[in-house]
Amino acid sequence: MKKFNIRKVLDGLTAASSSSSSSAPPPPGTRENDAIPESLQSEHFQLCKTVRHGFPYQPSAMSFDPVQKILAIGTQTGALRLFGRPGVECYCQHDSGAAVIQLQFLINEGALVSALADDSIHLWNLRQKRPAVLHSLKFNRERITFCHLPFQSKWLYIGTERGNIHIVNVESFTLSGYVIMWNKAIELSSKAHPGPVVHISDNPMDEGKLIIGFESGIVVLWDLKSKKADYRYTYDEAIHSVAWHHEGKQFICSHSDGTLTIWNVKSPGKPAQTITPHGKQPKDGKKPEPCKPILKVEYKTTRAGDPFMILSGGLSYDTVGRRPCLTVMHGKSTAVLEMDYPIVDFLTLCETPYPNDFQEPYAVVVLLEKDLVVIDLAQNGYPIFENPYPLTIHESPVTCCEYFADCPVDIIPALYSVGSRQKRQGYSKKEWPISGGNWGLGTQSYPEIIITGHADGSVKFWDASAIMLQVLYKLKTAKVFEKSRNKEDKPCTDIVDEDPFAIQIMSWCAESRMLCVAGVSAHVIVYRFSKQEVTTEVVQLLEVRLQYELNDADSPETAAEQQSLPGSTSSPQTSAPPSHPSTSSSSSDGIRDNVPCLKVRSAPLKQSPGYQVELVVQLVWVSGEPPQQVTSLAVNSSYGLMAFGNSNGLAIVDYLQKTVLLNLGTVELYGSNDPYQRQPRSPRKSRQPSGGLCDISEGSTTSEDRCKSPTSAVRGFAQQWACWTVQDGCCTSLLCLPTVLLSVCPLRAAPPDARDTSFSRSRSSSVTSIDKEAREAITALHFADTFARKGENCAAPTLWVGTSLGTVLAVALSLPPAGEQRLLQPVIVSPSGTQIRLKGSILRMAFLDSVGAILPPAHEAWYEPNAPDEREEREKARKRRPVSVSPSASQELGEIHYAVVCSEKQAKVLALPSQSCVFKHNITETSFVLRSDVVQMSGSVCVTCFCANGHIMALSLPSLRPLLDVNYLPLTDMRIARTFCFSNNGQAMYLTSPTEIQRITYSQETCENLQEMLGELFTPVETPEAPNRGFFKGLFGGGAQSLDREELFGESAAGKASRSLAQHIPGPGGIEGMKGAASGVVGELARARIALDERGQKLSELEERTAAMMASADSFSKHAHDMMLKCKDKKWYQF
Repeated sequence: MKKFNIRKVLDGLTAASSSSSSSAPPPPGTRENDAIPESLQSEHFQLCKTVRHGFPYQPSAMSFDPVQKILAIGTQTGALRLFGRPGVECYCQHDSGAAVIQLQFLINEGALVSALADDSIHLWNLRQKRPAVLHSLKFNRERITFCHLPFQSKWLYIGTERGNIHIVNVESFTLSGYVIMWNKAIELSSKAHPGPVVHISDNPMDEGKLIIGFESGIVVLWDLKSKKADYRYTYDEAIHSVAWHHEGKQFICSHSDGTLTIWNVKSPGKPAQTITPHGKQPKDGKKPEPCKPILKVEYKTTRAGDPFMILSGGLSYDTVGRRPCLTVMHGKSTAVLEMDYPIVDFLTLCETPYPNDFQEPYAVVVLLEKDLVVIDLAQNGYPIFENPYPLTIHESPVTCCEYFADCPVDIIPALYSVGSRQKRQGYSKKEWPISGGNWGLGTQSYPEIIITGHADGSVKFWDASAIMLQVLYKLKTAKVFEKSRNKEDKPCTDIVDEDPFAIQIMSWCAESRMLCVAGVSAHVIVYRFSKQEVTTEVVQLLEVRLQYELNDADSPETAAEQQSLPGSTSSPQTSAPPSHPSTSSSSSDGIRDNVPCLKVRSAPLKQSPGYQVELVVQLVWVSGEPPQQVTSLAVNSSYGLMAFGNSNGLAIVDYLQKTVLLNLGTVELYGSNDPYQRQPRSPRKSRQPSGGLCDISEGSTTSEDRCKSPTSAVRGFAQQWACWTVQDGCCTSLLCLPTVLLSVCPLRAAPPDARDTSFSRSRSSSVTSIDKEAREAITALHFADTFARKGENCAAPTLWVGTSLGTVLAVALSLPPAGEQRLLQPVIVSPSGTQIRLKGSILRMAFLDSVGAILPPAHEAWYEPNAPDEREEREKARKRRPVSVSPSASQELGEIHYAVVCSEKQAKVLALPSQSCVFKHNITETSFVLRSDVVQMSGSVCVTCFCANGHIMALSLPSLRPLLDVNYLPLTDMRIARTFCFSNNGQAMYLTSPTEIQRITYSQETCENLQEMLGELFTPVETPEAPNRGFFKGLFGGGAQSLDREELFGESAAGKASRSLAQHIPGPGGIEGMKGAASGVVGELARARIALDERGQKLSELEERTAAMMASADSFSKHAHDMMLKCKDKKWYQF
């Protein structure tokens, strides 16, 4: 453990070329020059990806291994996601990033073949915890359209756009010289080119017969041995897919006009049957009306009943607006199953991997554009299975995230118990059918929670412990508000076009379970956690008004500052006549005034167990100007206070007394110490409000765009001034707002392709540039028991406020004694005059005690707010001392604290109460920090930063030594900027796509243990026995005909393929693949056990052979002895 002396710390500091550290001399007479031990070193840090959760973004292909029971999904960005039993997931990526067009498992071999849109095929080794590519083959002259790998074969058929079929040996990944050319396949049956190959499969009963489907409608049955076509089947509609009956005498084709044709193999003249599943049958016997194309059909047989025909598409053209459907035809019944999103692909899961046996289908896996659905075919009504994977992250687009590692141990069971009551009914009662793989040996035992805020106003709590993810509880914040039934009914006070309930910021206290959320409609809701249902007759509401007009500056008392609802404790400030909902919707000239953006429910609200509304705070319109969106938020359960800020100023709310304590413009927080030269603006006429107020740009918006908030949502803002008074010992302000129309709406300016790839660092990027004056917003808030003023002797409750211009201000809080007095006496709030300056907008503040340990904000322990003995319970809770976690945070005289402040450009550590800067570090000169957190790791504390240029950094505390600097994401986008967050114990996360969470670690210890924590995809399983041919089939023939493909496709028979056709690329997993197969303790043991079994088997065989040889030797010696006795007395001439 190295000790750093504050005076001599410069000698030991290292600085990167783009950053610098400096230390200021501490003032004499304090204990600031004591040595602070720092245990964290750069070797404790290492950055690596851990796991990816969520639905694969833009899926394009799917495959299933029926023996291993593993599902693979490929995407349009070249990603592969593999799913086994719940908790066993894997993510890998093709280097080229090309779309995956098809996947084929080598069934029960622990390998997977992927075909990509760039005409390459890859062999993945799944016998290691992180799958790797063993071989790749890149086609140069042909475009790949379809692949087929027969069960237990090493020869892969590849169909191309030109209509040819090439054959690849999957062991060596070399091309065979055997090629099926399109002109040889169709010969004179068609005058035109038959189009690309859309299907290849071998006859289930004869591996030597291959069926080839061409897009134009021609199907060819090719004899591999004689190298010629046996039959050709022609239909005048394009083919999308082909499927065999398991007996190999019939096959079915799906066509572009919504028909299915069933063909007998030996009757190529016309189809045996033509079906239009969704076509209206005319009475005069004519052909049914054409329908939409049937994109895929599967034909599965059962021993004890009718076969299943399962198809996607094929709906009638007159079903406009109908949702995508999967059709299940079984006997005479046809079930049409509606899906929420378009169908990408589907697979029928069957009991046997052998294509020549009764298939016995039991489930259908349907891959949709944004969901994965598994249907139970064995139950009436075809219910779906409850999906155990965390695939609903994007149910509504994610707008913000928070990550809490090392939570209280009781919080996950508490959330799970209330969340389990929210589950839907009517799922299949069977086990989830995708059940392959084994869990890893998780070494992390601390609870982790991820909270996601969504565009529809919902908040989801996820259990993220031990690199898994499971939804615990969902809160719908929109329930608090009235819903407009149609678009005409929409309130004209909206400041956003869509998603008025979208969550922007969340503040959560894990110990007290208090939750605060801020939404885009300038509203903040405070929630308490309860295990009991309650009906709230009237939702508690506060309306906060910010106003400043130059003309009215002399008479501020005319402004009504706050409205409180009937029954709530009236605030010490002047209140408007109590009303709920708000009365003064507009003034006489039609200008909206004193109205909130959303209307709170007036009817009683039934609140289920879980998070229940304590208080709603809404900012209101002021003289035709919309309220500014909330940019910072903090809640403290010990003080009973909540604070929020925006581009206009700061508000502090007492949620116990339901009053606004402070409502103050940013400039007024400075008092007379304002360091900026601010020119007042000339007033101008307020313009008439138009329909939509997000008039920054006329660009169109997608559901993903509208959830994007600016980087920290505060890059440019209007400012205001306020007169502020003291009434009854409480600080209040009577505010007016100059008439500017500034709606900090989610960005709509950038086109979809440009918006996610780069950052433009303009301070006014999120609002219209109305003037060039400095705009200052509240960007960070932090409650702490520390020293608000210089030279104070005793630490006390304070609120620290950071602004977009790089200033930190302290606000002192004077709380009444706990118990009854806390509810009756006012909380006194007073700006302290403390001012700290940094470069760039303030992002994060934290406090350390005298030995460098973090000082967590004081909190109240959770109690049941709706208990029958409510008063006693609350009394007990309020009389408890606020819980102080750090034992070293004693308030003795002379005790010093350290304030850690991080801005977009630099970090500072200041000693309190002297407020002297003891350490300073310039984080970046050329970029800016997007997210910063003060986190605990390996028993110590550090500052972590994520920069817009993609760098992830860590700095030690308190000396701000650089410990880590990795260029992780060179190109970043708004989604990552909005959702990136660090947590304790070296954990971090961000949304890598609209549907997926990527978790990373910056802890070297976690990186080392990751291999053991990951699950195993491949587990040794015996392949089921092949179907019995039966006595008569064995006697007279007629069972499955096997084929020696090696004899046909091997180099000796077929010769070598053209070298220019495809290029072989050995994969990175080629050498390591075999080593990787032996990684992981579980896999090691399993393989050792198999090896021992094999060895034992061989030894017993050897023993048997030895015994046989010994018996043979005995017999030989006996015969030799007999011969010797017989011939002993004979002379030579007698022989």
